[in-house]
Amino acid sequence: MPAEVLEYLSPRPGGVYVDGTLGGAGHARLILEATAPDGMLIGFDRDPVALAAARERLASFGERFRPVPANFSEMGRILAELEVDGVDGFLLDVGVSSHQLDTAERGFSFLADAPLDMRMNTSVPGTAADLVNGLGEHELARIIKEYGEERWARRIASFIVKARASGPIERTLQLVDIIKGAIPRGAWEERLHPATRTFQALRIAVNDELGSLERGLEAALGLLRPGGRGVVISFHSLEDRIVKTMFRRYAQGCTCPKELPRCVCGGAPRLRILTGRPVMAGEAEVAKNPRARSAKLRAAEKL
Repeated sequence: MPAEVLEYLSPRPGGVYVDGTLGGAGHARLILEATAPDGMLIGFDRDPVALAAARERLASFGERFRPVPANFSEMGRILAELEVDGVDGFLLDVGVSSHQLDTAERGFSFLADAPLDMRMNTSVPGTAADLVNGLGEHELARIIKEYGEERWARRIASFIVKARASGPIERTLQLVDIIKGAIPRGAWEERLHPATRTFQALRIAVNDELGSLERGLEAALGLLRPGGRGVVISFHSLEDRIVKTMFRRYAQGCTCPKELPRCVCGGAPRLRILTGRPVMAGEAEVAKNPRARSAKLRAAEKL
């Protein structure tokens, strides 16, 4: 959603901006171009492959681009170390990147056979295979239900536990076959692969994606200067709910119970929400990139 990002972020020359999820560096390039000649972009990514690619693609911007090999949830600490006390805008394009999905050996996709990995940062321990083979049935079901919103979570967890009794589940297509066996054929959705929700749930758990979003968004909003803007693109309801709830909390101001005759908390609104409803990708973009169909953009401005 490049046009929408630029519209709501409204980057300007001389500003300091954060891209918390560099990915393919497409948005980062647009922000750097819009902030020429002296704007600065600090880019975060915990995926070393993505960070290396971003360094190469954005090398022409010189010191205006500052790459950071870390999760954006560490933004507060890292910007303090860089002696950056405020930013004029931030972008979080959360979730798994197209490159990660399309690189079969990373184990994110249920369409290709690969090690069951799913780590965004491959230098840290804890793969999807570790969860699938190490967690108890109840905890597996909870993760699949909570993070995947999968109605067949308990049955899938039960089938996983039974299957791993014969040997470890180490490959993506091994897991896909188990999931297909667990969900009754008549319950398969026409436009959704039966493994979609379970793979999403495991990926979220492996990478602590929801916790990272909460911590990173809180830090980013705290760093925004007055008039600065924050833009978040999410791809499923769990992420979007976190963004919507936090934006509303910051925009609310007073938190006193409604029965009190007057405000005693002294709370004042800290944000102006710019998107009453999430902005969706247009038909032309979806035609070029079907994955954009589920993208939801929300934006807010610091008061």
